[in-house]
Amino acid sequence: MDLNLTNKIALVTGASKGIGLATTRTLLAEGARVVAVSRRVSPDLDALSCPALTHLAADLTDANTPARLVADTVQAYGGLDILVNNAGGPPPGVQLPRFGFLAPDDRDWQLMFEFNLFSAVRMVRAAVPIMLEGSGGAIVNVSTGNVRQPAAMNVDYSAAKAGLANLTKALSEEFAPQGIRVNTVSPGPVRTAWWTESGGAADVLAAQFGTDRDAVMDTLAPELMKLSTGRLVDPQEVADVIVLLASPRSGSTTGADFAVDAGFLKAV
Repeated sequence: MDLNLTNKIALVTGASKGIGLATTRTLLAEGARVVAVSRRVSPDLDALSCPALTHLAADLTDANTPARLVADTVQAYGGLDILVNNAGGPPPGVQLPRFGFLAPDDRDWQLMFEFNLFSAVRMVRAAVPIMLEGSGGAIVNVSTGNVRQPAAMNVDYSAAKAGLANLTKALSEEFAPQGIRVNTVSPGPVRTAWWTESGGAADVLAAQFGTDRDAVMDTLAPELMKLSTGRLVDPQEVADVIVLLASPRSGSTTGADFAVDAGFLKAV
């Protein structure tokens, strides 16, 4: 299916690995021109190097960064059609999961909201005027299934993402009549660096439950989270939904939330 993305201009945050990398790769394969944002380039992102890809190094917790990124995108490619707010998860230097409400302090909450909510707010604030000057656009915000199925773990992260879900609805109501569609994709546990890196979630849970990291990812986590598929989500599975929502083929889809979560969410 042709997604009609040839020469569309996309900006993807958190693009060096995981969902962001898979989204960048897929957008390029569909003919889009992509500005990939991350703190540093990765070998996998570097392998995608081509005239249609520009990497911008950035710290999204810096309040001045989003406006610069959008301006650089316009300078590089002449506009902006698609914004994917994918950057999120543990802020730099923070280890998750954290267990219980009392674990994070005020500083932890502030960092979590800066990275997972306020950076997206600022990206949208910078992007919308450019999209309005053009022919509209599509914004996809990456959230989490924990927004609708909260638990006593990573409460600050889930709360920040709940704000992002609410923001998505509000933005859609305001800007859909002006040609900007805004949707949310809510993954369950995705087999990304958050889990796989040394000191990541798999190692934390392995220490907590007295097992090894591979057993956590292959068996323990799917069982604890009651994943219907029995496995963690692959990043490409999330990226495919993001890119479809970014496509004009989804022209009547706005204000929606798509769960790509291996059956994690059980509520109707």
